Formats: sequence, C-alpha cells, structure tokens
Amino acid sequence: MNILTTVLFALGLPVQPGVSAKLAEHRAKTISNIHYALNFTIPADQKAPVLATEVLDFKLSSIAQTLQIDFKTNTITQVNVNGKAIKPNFINEHLIIGAKSLIRGSNRIKLSYTTASSSMNRNRDYMYTLLVPDRARTVFPCFDQPDLKAMYTLTLNVPKDWQAVGNAPVKDFVVNKGVKTVRFTRSDLVSTYLFSFVAGKFYKVSKGNINLYHRETDTAKLKASIDPIFDIQADALKFMEDYTAIKYPFKKFDCIAIPDFQYGGMEHVGAIQYKAAALFLDASATRDQLIARANVLAHETAHQWFGDLVTMRWFNDVWMKEVFANFMADRISNITLKDNNYTLKFLTDHYPLAYGVDRTPGANAIRQQLGNLQDAGSMYGNIIYHKAPIMMRQLERLMGEKAFQEGLRQYLKRYAYGNATWPDLISILDARTPVDLLAWNKVWGNEAGRPKFTHQLKTDNGKITALMISQLGEDGNKRFWPQYFEMAFIYNDHVETIPVNMKQATITVAVGKAKPDVIIFNSSGEGYGVFPVDVNAEIISIKDPVTRASAYINLYENMLSGQGMTPQRLLNIVRAAILKEKEELNLNILADYINAIFWRFIPADKRPGLAADIESTLWQAMERAGTANTKKLLFKAYTGIALSKGAQDKVYQVWRDKRGPAGVTLAEDEYTSLATGLAIRNYTNYQDILNEQLARIQNADRKDRLQFLMASLSNDVAVRDAFFASLKDRANRAKESWVATALGNMHHPLRLAQSEKYLPESLDWLADIQRTGDIFFPQAWLQATFAWYQTPAAAAVVSSFLNNNPNYNPKLKAKILQLTDNMYRAVRLIK
Repeated sequence: MNILTTVLFALGLPVQPGVSAKLAEHRAKTISNIHYALNFTIPADQKAPVLATEVLDFKLSSIAQTLQIDFKTNTITQVNVNGKAIKPNFINEHLIIGAKSLIRGSNRIKLSYTTASSSMNRNRDYMYTLLVPDRARTVFPCFDQPDLKAMYTLTLNVPKDWQAVGNAPVKDFVVNKGVKTVRFTRSDLVSTYLFSFVAGKFYKVSKGNINLYHRETDTAKLKASIDPIFDIQADALKFMEDYTAIKYPFKKFDCIAIPDFQYGGMEHVGAIQYKAAALFLDASATRDQLIARANVLAHETAHQWFGDLVTMRWFNDVWMKEVFANFMADRISNITLKDNNYTLKFLTDHYPLAYGVDRTPGANAIRQQLGNLQDAGSMYGNIIYHKAPIMMRQLERLMGEKAFQEGLRQYLKRYAYGNATWPDLISILDARTPVDLLAWNKVWGNEAGRPKFTHQLKTDNGKITALMISQLGEDGNKRFWPQYFEMAFIYNDHVETIPVNMKQATITVAVGKAKPDVIIFNSSGEGYGVFPVDVNAEIISIKDPVTRASAYINLYENMLSGQGMTPQRLLNIVRAAILKEKEELNLNILADYINAIFWRFIPADKRPGLAADIESTLWQAMERAGTANTKKLLFKAYTGIALSKGAQDKVYQVWRDKRGPAGVTLAEDEYTSLATGLAIRNYTNYQDILNEQLARIQNADRKDRLQFLMASLSNDVAVRDAFFASLKDRANRAKESWVATALGNMHHPLRLAQSEKYLPESLDWLADIQRTGDIFFPQAWLQATFAWYQTPAAAAVVSSFLNNNPNYNPKLKAKILQLTDNMYRAVRLIK
C-alpha cells in the first residue's frame, strides 16, 4: 500500500476497485454541474485502438479530500488539471487527483487516453456502446454513479460511410480524407449508464419525430414490421404523456435495431437500442412474438420517464425503473394490440418467471443492498422484472387506480431530471392511502420468497359453514403477504367468483354458500404464491381463459413442490389440454410445460417410449389449430421434441423443401433453427444441412452468427471440447448471445453425457464472466449450461463447488442456486 492509499484509508475513502457506496455518497455531496466533452476516433478496423480526448468540467464544494475519477484501464497518457499538466496517478481503477491541484468551485480536467473496451461492442462495420450498470468507466474517465447526472458534448470521428447516433441531435458533420467528423449538440442531463452512441452502416427510416436505424435486409420482414414498429412506438409515447401528464422530456427520440443485441432493449436517453430480432418479424409471427415486440417497445419508451427522467439514486433501487417500465408496458400493449386480454397477458408474462426464482433457495428480495457498483449487474433478474410488477399491481389495487396514478405524477414532477429512492416514492404514495405501506412493503419489497396457501373446508347439508384459507412462507417461516385474489366456485350449471382479501395469515370466507363441485384458487390470476389444486378438475372445460391459465400454472407449481402431482401425470393432463385449448397464450404455456416436463423431469431412458405419442399430440393440435399463429407455435413445440426418426424426417422435409406444414409460414431464422435442431439430433448428413443453410442465409450478420455456432453443433466431441476451451478467453465471449446459444447446443438434453465434464470449469469461470460480461450474461451462462441436467452426479458438481467456496460472492452464489434449482428438483422427482 503506497502513502496516498494510506492517507485515503485514513480519510475514510479507500481507493478500491469499482465504485463503493461510500465513495458515491461522498461525491454526490461534493460534486455538481458536471459536463463531459468527449471526442472519440473510431477506425474501421475493429481491433485498432480508439483514441480519445476529454474535457471534464465540474464544481467542487469541498477540497478536503483527493478526487477519485473512475476509469477501469490505465491507458491515460495526458492529464491537465486547471491549466497545469500533472503526471497520471492511477490506483485500483481510479485516476487520483490530489487536493492541491483542485479548487473550491469550478474545475476543468483535460485528458487524453486510448480505449479498447468491450463495452464499445465493435463489429466489422458497426459499433455501439452499452454502459449499464458500471461500464461507462471502461470507456471514459467519469464519475460513474447514477446520481451524478451530467451533460455531454460528443464528437465522433468515424469512417465516411458510417452513420452516427448519440443522446443528442447532430449539430453538424464534415468529411475529410475518408473520415467523417460528427458533432452533437449538448445533451440533456444524463446518468453515466444512460450515455451512449452508435456508429456504423445502418439504414435510416423516419416517421414524424421518430427515427429508426437498422441493418435488416429481409424485405418481407421489413414490409411486415416497419409500420407496426412506428405505430406502437407512437402509441407508447402518447400513452406515457397522457398517464404522467408530462410531455416527452428529451431533445429527440431515436431507435437503433442492433443485430444480436445483449438485451431486448436498452433505454439510452433519446437513442434507444433494441435487439433487431425482437422488432423485425414476418407476417406469420405468433401472438407471443407480437406481444413481445409490443412489450419491449413500450418498456423502453416508459423508461424515458421512469429511469431516465427520474433515476434511482443507487443501484439498490434499480428495480424501480424496471418495475414501472414493465408495469406501463403491460398497459400500453393492451392499447397497441387488438383483442388483447390484459389480465391473461400479465399472468402468463410475469408469474411463471417470477416463480422460477422465488421458489429457489437463491431467491432475492425485490429491493437488495449493494455495497459496490461493480456487483450491480448481478442484481438484475426475474424478480425485479416479473415479481415487482405483480407487487405493484397489488399496490395499485390496494390504493385504487386514481390515487396510485396521482402519486406517480407527483413523484415524476418532484424529482424530474434528478434522482429518487423507493422510500421517496413510498412516502408520496403513503399519503394517499390509509393502509400502512411501510408494513406492506416489508414482506413484499424487502424479503424474498412467496407464500404457500392451504385451506380447510367445512360443510353441513350442502352449505359451507367455514372455508378457512391460511398462508405461510414456503420456507416454513410465519410470514404473510397482504394481497387480494379471487376463487372460482364451479357448480354444475354456473361459476361464482369469491373475492379474498388476505389481510391476515388466516381468514374465513364463503360461509353460507352452496358447496361447489370444484374450487379454483387464484381464478383471476392476481394472487401470488403456491395455491391448492384439485387434480381431478376438468380445467379445459372452464370458460374463462385467465382461470384456465392460472390453473395450469398452479398445477405445474404443485408438481415442482411434490404436492400430489407427478411429472408423468401432469404431462398427461397437459397433452389432453393442448388438443382442446384455443387461447394462444395458454397454448404457449402448455407447450412450454410439455417441453420442460419431457426433457427435464422424465428420465432419459423413458423418453423414447413417450416421444411418438407426444409428437403425435402436437402434430394433431397443430392441424386442428384455427389460426396461422397457433399452428406455428405448435409446430415449434413439435420440433422442440422431435425425438423419433419419423418426427425428424418430417422436420427435415420441411427444411429441405423450404415449405412449412399447411398453414405455417417460416422465415429464414426459423429454417436455421430447424437445421441446427437436426444437427443436434445427429441427423443423417447434418453437416451438409448446416452448410446449405449457411449458403441460404442472405443477411451478413445472421451468416456470421451461424458460422460461430458451427463448432457447438458438431457431433465430433473433440470439436466441441476445443470450442468450450476457447471460451475461457474473454475475447471469444464477445458476442454473448451467440455464446449462450452455443452453450445451449452443447448442453442439449441429448448431449448431457458428453457435456457433463464442462460443468466444473463452467462454474470456475463464472466470476470472470461476471466481471467482464454484461449484466445478463452470468445468468444466461448458467441457464444455458444447467437447464436440462437431472442426475445426482451433475448436482454433486454444483454442491461440491459451493462447499469448496464458502466465501464465494453471495450474489453470484444466489444466481447459481436459482439456475440449478430445477436440476435438484429433477433429481428428487425422478428418484
């Protein structure tokens, strides 16, 4: 430890990697009026370094301590502080500026450096920055924390035939000797993680005040998608302006469709980035795909208010921006999509994914604690994206829609262009309801897990004398979640809805009602937890699609809990239902459950005896389906099983002839999926199939993707071994979505015997993946690796790793426990 570091420890501000909460709190109190003037020279060669200069202006209210500027790599060549050159002093990912060089009031620091950050996502003829949550400090020296918002004046020097997009409008550009210099106007106030720019060869389409940049070349997809994209985007903007009573708060609204983008979208101020595949759909897209597109467009638009206009103060409240983006997106999609069933969509979108984490020993609370920003990426997941909207809908129902909306409007107005915390919002909402929101928030927001409901029915002469409903934490803890839900009493000739207000751990309802033939708990799909099920209920005969969906989900959750429902029995129920179910969103659930049960919870040696019947069921269901969307959904489910030779021959014929079954239209990427599925199944001449599919692909980006996946599709184990070994090198993990797909190929259920040997190293590399990858990559890595294992030997690998690493990063440990929970359940259920 050198003298400077010793002094900083004495002052209570140790120089440590990342951005500690203590450092962030100190800087937020002393630094203001920040402006970054950034100039980047980006050569066409994606491996060549990027040269950069920066002028950083800010005000200091105190110079009692040295200044730490965040920059992850020590590539600074020149530093000038308030007109005087100083030697760069770099410690633990920070440029250190001594107090003697600073002044109370306005300061200016000029910097020159190079950057080769992976967060610049450089490709052959395009690049884009993605800096959430703490990646801004990998690209330029900055105060990388969300509550130090700044203005940016950006200049980009790029190849002359490239487009350039930033947070602010283009001011002007000049071309000189093959280089285009693009200058942008000064931006709005932006947190560092929301700063972004994109440059490269893109097509530009404009409608009204919205600009869309893309690289899509499929004319059919463009024809089917461009108008809906603009229409949904415009409707989403109008909805948000009306709901919040605040006009769009930034200087411009651009969208950039990025091939193989890491997320569905990212809400950069005025320059939203989307995954291209999520936007550009063909005319036969399933309803699930259409809903997903509407959702992601609405989600990122809502972020412009929730997240961009008002930003969390620290990433322990990152869930706030995500919950409101999803919460608003659900409402917006109800407007932008015709004949949309909001309640059904909300149920099928959020509950299975929230349960998928909350039932595990690695479950986390919605609001988590964060000591250092370098760990912020591990806070993202299905709890904040899917449990939080469920919580927020319960809160809206508790308060009433009007009071809830008025509270949100006040929140946005009070903290506009600034930062706020969850307690700040709770205090505003608490004033609009007699309910004690602090107590309500304790179990919903600050604790992990879900309730398990039990009931006791007493009757006399066909009348209910008592129906007692109780809840307890699924972990056995005596907790209860205040919530509303409904039950359906099903009689021979009618259905009656019974409201339930769980304002205490045990309540009694429905006294005096006639005893029903069947009780369906959570019939409206608003309650949260593990509910009792009647395994003999004829679910498909229930008219309400929401009640059917809730019943399907309850059955699956009870099966996982080992509550009187075996995988084989549930598989039979789901197979019977999929032949009669008409609602596409419900068919999607049933298809997912067939796939999950067959590959995850049925022993490998039993699958061949079941495959032909399941394939036949799915094919029949596809032929009976009334719409092209549902036919396509069911054909996809059929190809997902395709274990028998007959099924594989059918899939091959569709691929070979480039013609789907009657009523099913397939796009280029779907034919690619058929080819890769055949390769994994070691179909005859699979390599020739892959080579021909590669030749068929016209889009250069999609061609590059399949070329990357080739090694993972090989049935030569040595080739797969070499590919897996190559992933230890960070450079070979640059295209994270490609890597996740490749891992899924290698750990397909049909290959687990050959791939189990990869598990120890997959866990060993996880910490490095978390340090170097984007926020969802550790989760994607674990999911692709462990999704289908069901043997005690595989479970033992995970248990051994955790036992041998007792001090492992607790947030990464939680991810491991979340993503391997199904494996442990499979071992128990199969045993």
